[in-house]
Amino acid sequence: MRVALHCPYSLSRPGGVQGQVASLARALVAAGHEAVVLAPGESPAATIADELRLPDGGLVVVGRSLSLPANGSEAPLALSPAAVRRARQAVRGGGFDVVHLHEPLAPGSGYGVLFGASAPMVGTFHRAGDSVLYRLFKPLARAAAGRLALRCAVSAEARSTAQAALGGDYRIVPNAVELDRFATATPDGRDGSDGPVAVFVGRHEERKGLGVLLEAWQRMPDAPDRSPTLWIAGAGPESAGLRVRFPETTGRRWLGTVTDDELAARLAAADVLVAPSLRGESFGVVLLEAMAARAAVVASALPGYAAAAGGHATLVPPGDAAALAVALDEVLGEAATGEGRCSAAALDAASAHAAQWSMPAQAARYVALYEEALARPYTRGR
Repeated sequence: MRVALHCPYSLSRPGGVQGQVASLARALVAAGHEAVVLAPGESPAATIADELRLPDGGLVVVGRSLSLPANGSEAPLALSPAAVRRARQAVRGGGFDVVHLHEPLAPGSGYGVLFGASAPMVGTFHRAGDSVLYRLFKPLARAAAGRLALRCAVSAEARSTAQAALGGDYRIVPNAVELDRFATATPDGRDGSDGPVAVFVGRHEERKGLGVLLEAWQRMPDAPDRSPTLWIAGAGPESAGLRVRFPETTGRRWLGTVTDDELAARLAAADVLVAPSLRGESFGVVLLEAMAARAAVVASALPGYAAAAGGHATLVPPGDAAALAVALDEVLGEAATGEGRCSAAALDAASAHAAQWSMPAQAARYVALYEEALARPYTRGR
């Protein structure tokens, strides 16, 4: 089967949707299918494809992106008419059996795909929370969504958001994890830390709660017997200001943007992943990655995170630095002794839980949905 996967966000920027699209493409190719990713990007297609481990001919860059505020973050979208035209031409001339759009109603190049494809289209909705664009362009959004043969959502939260704005029925297909990459990662040292290590991974923006985590880290009681260290991975609009307020020390390391391989190595080396997001998380892929790498998890009590964690994470109220400090102190103490939530049995159970979300299993489920879409003759030639 030849499948086009459209990602509305620039592949030159790290992000959850970008990661899911690239991982799904790799899993489809590994299963014997052809997969071509259509997306914005700021580097040559060959460079991006090499970085994302996509095969030759497995990527079409439709244009450069422009960052727009969205859901408390910034969405790097290709909005130019030229990008829309390139996306339309790519799906029309690519000989695809199925076209799969992620965040199908995001502004920009996706509309070239939606109104240009003649093959059946499957849409996956990732967003959770209120959408201004859905409200402002409701008639157009509903018309565009009506062109999809099947609609999927990554979680119950994402489904509720899409249904409220667009109506329709949605299959829940949770995000997935390339488990082997994290389960077999070689720990990348501990930067000289003799005590337990916690790690934050994410974009440095208000919604991700890094500022709350840094305040919580300062609130934790002194523990000279274990000397914990916090690794801070990623970058974003808050990086400069937070680094001034919370400069690097022996117990606080700023790692900057990390590669996929370095992320896996850091998670494998860390004892605890901290995910202090404030809102807008439809799922918790990074939680599952940490579990696969055998790190304990402390996260905000958001519905998307709770659904992904399945009882294998310590959850605290979003935005509550004091509660987060208490939880971190407890779990890091257990990490120092190898007990409780950081015992071998607890980490084994969490790893087994994460194994339910393997990327090959997700790819197989999507292939079944593609076949279902192909079996609907009315979807062709729209």
